[in-house]
Amino acid sequence: MLSNTHMSINDLFTQLGLPSNDKAVDNFIDKHRGLPQSTRLEDAPFWSASQAAFIEGALNEDAEWAEAIDQLNMRLR
Repeated sequence: MLSNTHMSINDLFTQLGLPSNDKAVDNFIDKHRGLPQSTRLEDAPFWSASQAAFIEGALNEDAEWAEAIDQLNMRLR
């Protein structure tokens, strides 16, 4: 059965333990924008070890979070 669950970037920030209102998300992206294309998102220096592990695991499993992570990744480049 396919899930219709769509996780937003705001949901992702909540999952990562970060402030997740629109202004906080925009501020985080503005602060960390310019991540080099050669750096995998989960290897970015601004994540804690647990945040990086969550992102890596979600991407490897193509989990319900993958779309929100991809959106965040694009916005950080």
